Amino acid sequence: MAKLAHVTLAACAAGAGLMTATVPAVADSATFEGFRTEAFGNRPILNGNGIVSLKAPYRPDDVRAVPMSVDARLTDGRTISKITFIVDNNPSPVVAAFDIGGHRSSASIAIRFRLNQQSDVRAVVETSDGQLYMVERLVKFAGGQAACAAPPSAPPEVIAANMGKMSLAEIASGAQTSLTPRMKLELSHPNHTGMVLDQITLLYTPVKMVEKIAVKQGSDTVFTMAGSIALNENPVIEFDMARNGASDVTIDVLDTDGQRFAKTVQLGPNS
Repeated sequence: MAKLAHVTLAACAAGAGLMTATVPAVADSATFEGFRTEAFGNRPILNGNGIVSLKAPYRPDDVRAVPMSVDARLTDGRTISKITFIVDNNPSPVVAAFDIGGHRSSASIAIRFRLNQQSDVRAVVETSDGQLYMVERLVKFAGGQAACAAPPSAPPEVIAANMGKMSLAEIASGAQTSLTPRMKLELSHPNHTGMVLDQITLLYTPVKMVEKIAVKQGSDTVFTMAGSIALNENPVIEFDMARNGASDVTIDVLDTDGQRFAKTVQLGPNS
């Protein structure tokens, strides 16, 4: 999936034409078909209704950070191996791909992404037997500047001072239990798209994106995420996990400049 992110980055670097090209108001199946082989090969993708639940706002308040969440559940003995988030009409359609650890029959993940224009958004869940299930929704674009070209929210010196800072906390949830707590990860990182023009230098700010996030509980992997330029500035990820008895959760982040950031958080006594 990291390879796919770099391929789409090359397309982004080709110029602003990608942002201004005429695109149908509603993404049709041809849009997805244009990159599905690169993402999933020639494997069949089944309707995910009843297995996968996807939430995304019809009209988002902020196209620079559109919330998108997936809940997946299996009841036939199989487990969930991967959850992939897709925005058809973004320059980098694959927002993020999560490899799920722990041999779990259910998983819940929420992220925020940049929306470059009106688009269908999709979630594809891969199961332990290699089957793919997909659901989709339409997200409207209210107009204004495309999110991939929107300037960062802070000046460079502030971004540099906070780069890599992160927090992880257990959050309340109606579906939360002591065995499957819901966690919230917040990371300070600009996730530069390579499309933002510096108004002083008149040069494009180089791509600097979150390439990988790995979360472990003790020695067990909770998830490993492959990122893209579509992930929003200062990413926020909410996820549930199955407690395994370990008292610590470790987050390891790698960006495309080769910078690594790590943090270990101690869980409560019920871990």
